[in-house]
Amino acid sequence: MTDPKTLVLVDGSSYLYRAFHALPDLRVVPGDARSAATGAIRGMINMLQALRKERPANYAACVFDASGPTFRDSIYPEYKARRAPMPEDLRAQIAPTHEVVRLLGWPVLAIAGVEADDVIGTLAVTAAAQGMQVLVSSGDKDLSQLVNQHITIVDTMSGKKRDVAGVTAEFGVPPQLMVDYQTLMGDAVDNVPGVPKVGPKTAAKWLQEYGSLDALLAHAHEIKGVVGENLRGAIGWLPTGRQLVTIRTDCDLAAHVPGLPALDALAMGAPQVPGLRAFYEKYGFKGLARALQDPAPPALPLSGATGDLFADPAADVPVPVPGHGADPPASAARQHPVQYESILNWQDFEQWLQRLQQADLVALDTETDSLDEMRAQIVGISLSVQPGAAAYIPLQHSGPDAPAQLPIGQVLARLKPWLEDGRRHKLGQHIKYDRHVFANHGIEVQGYVHDTMLQSYVLEVHKPHNLGSLAERHTGRKGISYEDLCGKGAHQLPFAQVPVDKAAAYSCEDADLTLNVHQTLWPQLQAHDRLRFIYELEIASSEALYRIERNGVLIDAPTLAQQSHELGQRIEQLQADAYALAGQPFNLSSPKQLGEIFFDKLGMPVVKKTATGARSTDEEVLEKLAENYPLPAKLLEHRGLIKLKGTYTDKLTQLALPRTGRVHTHYAQAVAVTGRLSSNDPNLQNIPIRTPEGRRVREAFVAPAGCVIASADYSQIELRIMAHLSDDQALLHAFHAGLDVHRATAAEVFGVALDQVSSEQRRYAKVINFGLIYGMGSFGLAKNLGLENKAAAAYIDRYFQRYPGVKQYMDQTRAAAKSNGYVETVFGRRLYLPEINSPNGPRRSGAERSAINAPMQGTAADLIKMAMVAVQKELDAQQPAIRMIMQVHDELVFELPGNAVDWLRTHVPRLMAEVATLKVPLLAEVGVGPNWEQAH
Repeated sequence: MTDPKTLVLVDGSSYLYRAFHALPDLRVVPGDARSAATGAIRGMINMLQALRKERPANYAACVFDASGPTFRDSIYPEYKARRAPMPEDLRAQIAPTHEVVRLLGWPVLAIAGVEADDVIGTLAVTAAAQGMQVLVSSGDKDLSQLVNQHITIVDTMSGKKRDVAGVTAEFGVPPQLMVDYQTLMGDAVDNVPGVPKVGPKTAAKWLQEYGSLDALLAHAHEIKGVVGENLRGAIGWLPTGRQLVTIRTDCDLAAHVPGLPALDALAMGAPQVPGLRAFYEKYGFKGLARALQDPAPPALPLSGATGDLFADPAADVPVPVPGHGADPPASAARQHPVQYESILNWQDFEQWLQRLQQADLVALDTETDSLDEMRAQIVGISLSVQPGAAAYIPLQHSGPDAPAQLPIGQVLARLKPWLEDGRRHKLGQHIKYDRHVFANHGIEVQGYVHDTMLQSYVLEVHKPHNLGSLAERHTGRKGISYEDLCGKGAHQLPFAQVPVDKAAAYSCEDADLTLNVHQTLWPQLQAHDRLRFIYELEIASSEALYRIERNGVLIDAPTLAQQSHELGQRIEQLQADAYALAGQPFNLSSPKQLGEIFFDKLGMPVVKKTATGARSTDEEVLEKLAENYPLPAKLLEHRGLIKLKGTYTDKLTQLALPRTGRVHTHYAQAVAVTGRLSSNDPNLQNIPIRTPEGRRVREAFVAPAGCVIASADYSQIELRIMAHLSDDQALLHAFHAGLDVHRATAAEVFGVALDQVSSEQRRYAKVINFGLIYGMGSFGLAKNLGLENKAAAAYIDRYFQRYPGVKQYMDQTRAAAKSNGYVETVFGRRLYLPEINSPNGPRRSGAERSAINAPMQGTAADLIKMAMVAVQKELDAQQPAIRMIMQVHDELVFELPGNAVDWLRTHVPRLMAEVATLKVPLLAEVGVGPNWEQAH
């Protein structure tokens, strides 16, 4: 319900800027820098929809700055003089943003001669005087001076709330002293001077001590040191500065907004649907246009980070796949009638079982009591054999009104023959999870031939792949969300307590939508051979990964306990060392205390500042300072060991499944845009192997009695892929001749014989080789090698002279990426680059670096998946006693009996080398040992 006693004021200019810089480079025609930019417009629409849903009010306004000077310019001509000119792509979005905000029902204010802050201040104070509560939606800290018991500020992009207590806690002074606080500090953004060298800490300290700026100035002669001299020197300026930073609350707005000060002039209007539809279609927001068909357009939650507010900003950008349009077929977009039923008796069950056995393809979904696939138990099963028709079999609902349900054991026994029959084709959304769930009940499902999550991952890797997003994007249907069904947070119901009728509607819809989405996506894959190959590889990889996850890897708990104990002792010693170097105890995790010790007490140089102007002590700063000071080096080591202890040595034993003593990581296929896998609970990809302590963690991954661990790792895979893609003759020769490629590169770059290459020259060449793979320029290379930029640029020039094919490949790849909006792996996986034509220089440069690297990373990901599938197939046929237990980067890890080592050493490298024929040979190397570390 709307609140008649609340006025909502949106700082439109602030949000427009933030939306422009936060969102990708969206265009009416995706990837075409010549078409109109739309990112800031989309961000404003999302924010306003979310705000209206969460803070409904009868009165509101979205306030923008008008062009032209204001009274502050006449007071101080240098006001805002240092601001960079507005980007043209942002300027062009102002008028359409005003238009769509009005169409959404918001009154829009942009008043000549008056800044948006002053309009907001005047309206807020006017409303508060009339007994209303005012909510100001802004990220601008300057507005904090308006806060009182009637006026609150909420930054919807960060979730930060600034009420009286919030302002006091954040700035160290209450709202009524914020003008004094801002006057002392000045405003660098608006080019308003303050007292030189006075920052947030000093300003707050003075105001806490003296009570106000006037009282402080009365005692200015008492302030000692340079800062006191600066204060006394600024006394003549501070009244002007105060005028500039004070938000006016008495502007005459009546001439511009007829009806003020009565707030009826700011009545919130209803969205103008026809106008919105035309606007959305004009600017390419097809998803928003479709959402207008719903009685309540979806809005995103206010809480959380920018990513929540601007979720899926590219949902309306069509993917350039043959036959793949942005809009679903008209027939799919219509809300067709559905026939969903709950199966509560054997007669209905047998009828559905017969339908399953006759169907060509069945969409299958489970409802469970856990997201942990190794522990989850089935609560119910849903099935769909044709669009609009689905059934739900409740099996373990236990709510107060739960009806009698068929016995789970008997139902699963009757379904097992069909589930385990590979000739009965099945479809799911994230099928690997459901395979685990059925396996927990003793059923090994066969015949999974399609996964809508993986279909989306292959066709549109840069978009969300959850079922709700897929359904809305490709069928125009908006499903019931899990939170709508079960609630949120601590009050969320377990699925088993959801009433069966509601659970059936939700679960049947999931199976139905999965089938509906498949019917849209599968023809697109069929129409494109290379993408279909990648999809089939993902389906086969899902099967292999299921086996790896199910196997798990044995953990040596006593070894981990000993490592944790030793790490704890080392952490304590590092803390004592840090106290000694600082000359006092302090909180090693407190940026504030670190700043005081580093910069005030020990006189270290300030490397950089945070967005709020504070002196940064982040990891990059610590690494820089550690080059010359021992204390930052101790802190870096301390942080690294705490992370290692908390993430691995303490946690791995807790993650082990009690019934197996093993950890069963979860491999996520549909996350990395390059096709690489990610791993969590535990994360096997990020064990820090560059330190002795990190490498020791791998000693706790062990083989059971009578077995060993083997590791098979592709050698220099991305460099080999670079040689293949670039067709550079010198690189091809190095690999065909079996040379040390880094030594060969050093010989070419430094102009020396192979046997004359020094270890230092080889190290430089290795950094150059891998740096170029990741699109590194001279600046990055200089930083990595500790060189001047000119020297690094000279090395790169010399490299390209000796390897001209590499330079030609890079140039051609960048050009193709700009033209197509994507690059491809050797095998056809598409890697989209939404920022490749961005007018934002850093974003465009990042996309260009990705264009160089992504084909190599993506091809390496394809190869390890192909190897994983081929090796598992051979193990099943020849050596079932050998278990594949991990896939980490370019490495496959096995657990095997000792008598199978010779077979593995012979056949696994052969299989890995034969999965593809490139212009250079693929090479895999095998190591064996009692644990993972010793297998390297």
